[in-house]
Amino acid sequence: MDTTAVLLQQLLLYGLLPLWLLAGFADWLCHRVQGMEHDAGTQESVLHWLMLAEMGPALAAALLLEVTAAVLALLFVLCLAHELTTWWDLRFAESRRRIPWFEQWVHALQLSLPWAGLAGLALIHHGQAAALLGVAGTPDWGWRAKAVPLPPAYVWGVAAAGVLLVALPFAEELLRCRRAEAVASRRRQLRGALRTGGR
Repeated sequence: MDTTAVLLQQLLLYGLLPLWLLAGFADWLCHRVQGMEHDAGTQESVLHWLMLAEMGPALAAALLLEVTAAVLALLFVLCLAHELTTWWDLRFAESRRRIPWFEQWVHALQLSLPWAGLAGLALIHHGQAAALLGVAGTPDWGWRAKAVPLPPAYVWGVAAAGVLLVALPFAEELLRCRRAEAVASRRRQLRGALRTGGR
């Protein structure tokens, strides 16, 4: 890679990706402060997990695989799926709870950073991006590990950060929502039993 491509790669690895992971943690924190489990609840939490299921493979592919036309196409499809799921999530959440300004700002980061990452990879691997678009060259539809892997310490660091900042917090969120749902269900049953008994 030329100097510009190397600098862009460093920006993606040490700027954009950490910011994206921190945005995920900030989003979870917003939900916890807002008490999301008492309004949007489990349904919104499941949508969050759907977004994680879309972006997890995208991140793994970008870090571990040679960026071919096939990988760029996969990343585009997953980014598009994430975009659509995010809008679904926001539409659902807005109908059930207030979304404060800070959470909206965090959402803006979560929406834009995956596309910025994809654009950066396309610029670094412009030959395959052009081939994918049919502009020039032949697209490589292969799937293979990077010829020059990223440092193992970096890859494991990203994996650990992903677990600590995103996966575990959102697992806690889902459990919190399920508990709140169970408590609300027991209260409804108790009220129903009291009304029936009072007749």
